[in-house]
Amino acid sequence: MGKFIGSVFTDKGIPTPCVMEVNKYLSEWNVLESYSAQENSLEKLFVHTYPRNNSIEEILAKTAVLNDFYSTNIFNTYRVAKHIFELDIDNRLQNGDMELVNDIALVDMGEGKIKNFYSFATKFCSHHKPLDYPIYDSFVDEVLRYFRNKDNFYVFLNKDLKNYKNFKNILIEFQRFYALTDFNIKDIDKYLWQFGKKYFRKKY
Repeated sequence: MGKFIGSVFTDKGIPTPCVMEVNKYLSEWNVLESYSAQENSLEKLFVHTYPRNNSIEEILAKTAVLNDFYSTNIFNTYRVAKHIFELDIDNRLQNGDMELVNDIALVDMGEGKIKNFYSFATKFCSHHKPLDYPIYDSFVDEVLRYFRNKDNFYVFLNKDLKNYKNFKNILIEFQRFYALTDFNIKDIDKYLWQFGKKYFRKKY
């Protein structure tokens, strides 16, 4: 299969994923001060300041910052932090356990209410190990479904994107199909989020 080097536009004016497109968005990311400053501060917090998850206070700090930066709509950050603390996640995280994301996501918020903070859980794991844990959000979801329907890059159901092991596999197939395997998972994250924000932002 040939390598997608230059942009090919779809009938909706949406460029096909290719090496040139990814490089373009990575360059844009690097010059946007707000993106790079936010990511650098999260790296310091997750990788250098509080790399482990055996203190509820440290988990709470990371949860609160992620919730603020990404607007993940967690209204009780303490309960989420306590849930992560009780899961004792560090060994699973270091081993790249894909089931961990869905375990973190499902939180008992009290009175029998279970909330699924799936997007937050992907971000929490990703900021510990960005090359192992890709980030899910609504923009990424839209992009992957669009190109599945357009190019049939891989066969999957919409609900598969909410199962983390399946989600990562779909991303890997996306990389393979469009010859983007020279980029790492974090690069693809940055590309998909910016691309989705540009072409699939909901209009109200």
